[in-house]
Amino acid sequence: MVGTAEAAAPPAIVRNEKDGRFETEDKQAFLQYHLRDVTVLAVEGGQAKEKKKTAMDMVHTYVPRRKRGLGLAGHLCVAAFTHAQRNSMIVIPTCSYVSDTFLPRNPLWNSLVYKEERKS
Repeated sequence: MVGTAEAAAPPAIVRNEKDGRFETEDKQAFLQYHLRDVTVLAVEGGQAKEKKKTAMDMVHTYVPRRKRGLGLAGHLCVAAFTHAQRNSMIVIPTCSYVSDTFLPRNPLWNSLVYKEERKS
């Protein structure tokens, strides 16, 4: 079949640090993020302690209509989560695609999700 190998190859996703995006090489599909500092509770020496950590707030995922259904949004998410993991970041899934579609389908990434500690 013609085009089978091309369809099977995952798309190249690049990080555009200047614009805060992971995007396809043609820049048409992207995942927009913002980096911010958050406070998390960490256990050190048996005691809970507040610690600053960098969070990647994934705010928007966009895939043009003609490219939808090809799995591009999922590939963008995997690239962003992999980057966050490799850089010891946590993730805030503000984008509804990330929180409502990607994470339920890929629960192994839930360990990176920021869980805001409620103080009483």
